[in-house]
Amino acid sequence: MYITITAHKTGGNYPQSVTSFAEYLDKENIGKSLTEREAFFNQYSDRISRFKVIKDIDSNTQKLKRREPKFYSITLNPSTRELNAIENNLEALKTYTKKVMEDYVASFHKTEINGRKLSVDDIVYYAKLERERTFKFSDSYVKENLPYLKQLRDIQNKVTAIEAGNGNGNLKELKKQYQKIYDKVPHKQNGIIIETGMKKAGPQSHIHIIVSRKDRSNSYSLSPGSKHKASTVEMNGKKTKRGFNRDLFMEKAEQRFDTLFGLERNYVISYKGRKELALNPARFFSQVTKLPTNKKAAAIQFLKSQNIPGIATLSKLPNIKNLSVSPSQLTHKGFELLVKVGKQIVQSSSIGI
Repeated sequence: MYITITAHKTGGNYPQSVTSFAEYLDKENIGKSLTEREAFFNQYSDRISRFKVIKDIDSNTQKLKRREPKFYSITLNPSTRELNAIENNLEALKTYTKKVMEDYVASFHKTEINGRKLSVDDIVYYAKLERERTFKFSDSYVKENLPYLKQLRDIQNKVTAIEAGNGNGNLKELKKQYQKIYDKVPHKQNGIIIETGMKKAGPQSHIHIIVSRKDRSNSYSLSPGSKHKASTVEMNGKKTKRGFNRDLFMEKAEQRFDTLFGLERNYVISYKGRKELALNPARFFSQVTKLPTNKKAAAIQFLKSQNIPGIATLSKLPNIKNLSVSPSQLTHKGFELLVKVGKQIVQSSSIGI
């Protein structure tokens, strides 16, 4: 499960209204009949209009300054394996989302409003299920394909000019050159070069959530932002925890999915494992070596399936073959490669944090 929490921005600024974002999330409904459209939903209803979302979020911003975020965006992006585990059941994904928002509330250390425990009923949120995903410019596959695409377009422009009588060159040789470069393009989907805007194949259902920064009473600020991480402060002579525990939320959301749908998650695709990989690749690989035999084999197979060049190179190092030794035994070269491969894996969209 790839989960993000961000303060939504437009052109580097926090929007004063959720209108544009809500309209963007409604894009898959364009051209569909009323019965085919996917409505917004929350804890209480599965048929909420975009107009109600805009009205409720925009009216729940009391005392927030212009430079402060008015709402946050949460995305729940199940992997192909997770979608297959629920057979891409959209209602199951909605049920999961409602449970995740209970975990979201429980991840705030400041858990009382007017002397009672904070609950999911105290927040204003709306979720939207989408069935499609497209490759973005920031995706590693797109970036790695760009140099080849530029060469192909340059050749195509030459061919077009020659065919129109406005250029010189050998068409046969240019077409051979085109095919040679095309064959070298590293990332294709069903034989077609991956580029920005291309729809991703296979089941791609995912959830977008808009959650107001203010509680339902419009009195308390509930921010999961990076500047409001869990911390301890002294109030009235007592140490008190405040803020949002992002790690707790991520782990709870993952555990919630596994519990609901009976999924056994390997360490390398767990939030804990991915975070370890990002912060300490050597320790990550050390943990992989300590897994039970069957789970270690599955972990290594998964890592190799990511088509990351470093993984193949890594397995060839004599002192880390099949990840059978601890990182403390690695050569300096081996350790550097661990770090490099770790960064490459984290950048892979399938297991990014």
